[in-house]
Amino acid sequence: MSDPAEPLPFTPAAEGDVNASPQRAAWQAEMLDANARAWLAEDARWFLHQSLSTPCLNVLHSARNAEIEDLQGRAYLDFHGNCVHQVGFGNPRVVAAIIQQLQELPFCPRRYTNTTAIKLARKLASLAPGDLNRVLFAPGGAEAIGMAIQLARVATGRFKTISMWDSFHGATLEASSVGGETLFRSRLGPLLPGCEHVPPPDPWHCPWDCRGECRLKCADYIEYVLEKEGDVAAVISETVRSAPFIPPPDYWRRVRAACDRHGALLILDEIPTGLGRTGRMFACEHYGIVPDMLVLGKGLGGGVMPLAALIARDPLNVAADRALGHYTHEKNPVAAAAALATIEFIQSENVLDHVNELSAYALGRLRETQARHPLIGDVRGLGLMLGVELVRDRATMTRACAEAERVMYECLRRGLSFKVTMGNILQLTPALTITREQLTRALDILEDALRAVEA
Repeated sequence: MSDPAEPLPFTPAAEGDVNASPQRAAWQAEMLDANARAWLAEDARWFLHQSLSTPCLNVLHSARNAEIEDLQGRAYLDFHGNCVHQVGFGNPRVVAAIIQQLQELPFCPRRYTNTTAIKLARKLASLAPGDLNRVLFAPGGAEAIGMAIQLARVATGRFKTISMWDSFHGATLEASSVGGETLFRSRLGPLLPGCEHVPPPDPWHCPWDCRGECRLKCADYIEYVLEKEGDVAAVISETVRSAPFIPPPDYWRRVRAACDRHGALLILDEIPTGLGRTGRMFACEHYGIVPDMLVLGKGLGGGVMPLAALIARDPLNVAADRALGHYTHEKNPVAAAAALATIEFIQSENVLDHVNELSAYALGRLRETQARHPLIGDVRGLGLMLGVELVRDRATMTRACAEAERVMYECLRRGLSFKVTMGNILQLTPALTITREQLTRALDILEDALRAVEA
């Protein structure tokens, strides 16, 4: 249908749902017209409701490069994008590659392969560090995490894992088990056995009271658990937490050495951070280490196609008699074409240089803003993955969660969209193709919003 024939009454999220808040309801009452309300009511009528998804905030009409536009024609700089928009939304090269592949070979049944998928696997192996040169594809990042867990079990003969509290690896049962967010772990019944968790490298909120300067006690604790358990298959972690937590330079070198000493594999999740987000093709390159497995997703499909990849070291090619990732779209040629076009664009357009240049500018601007606004407790970032932590007291770093929500809706009113994570961290992840002018406009909007909330 082109329009809702009989618009259902618009109802915000139910009381008790994490989507529900007075700020959200006030924003919708102010910003949505009757057409948007009718479509949102239709959405709420037909989709199963779930936290962070349905009911929805608004209805989109288009997405181009660094911006999204709603049904009412309002444009927003999208600093959320689910981290899929490394090359911008609707990148012409990605779209052209998809169209061409659709016309030639739209699908590849299992038992067969195709040249596009082979070229993508070869390309990823050539880009990945060290001997990471064996690849499996999956429809999404959570499924790729599941494949990594299964391969670790096969390769080591063990089943235990160590992962981080506050981490996110996807919403499947496997990914939720190794993940560390309560929202994705609670009320599910028994999770996977053997999933041990440790504190993340978050120096502002860690149990060792590092007060902003990590002393690597968290890395030492991983070795402590490895030694005490004695039979851990793998340590699984995001190289850099999307919030972000940015581990110090020696963190991953110390964890890599601990894994080697205790016979555990190291699996790094770069689903949101790989392919240039941090200013390097892969975030682990900042730390000079090679994991045993690397997981990519999100932006790999060019912001259009769902696609993820597991890249493993050559000696881990030990599961020929198993089905680690028996997915219908395992070697989807259209998704592979989108990924090849994405990587070619990143390389040919010098996107990494652009990211590093804008990163230095953005961090400088944000630190200047921090000096003017006591609500900002910390600014951190790597590449164009930026975090602004809002606090009520810089001495205690008490989280300013209500204020963070107010800042987000003030920014939405002014044309800037982003995600609030962990309750008080403004997570800013724009398209890597964003211009300096667009970035300046976004940072101006953020400061205006802070000013309004602090008034």
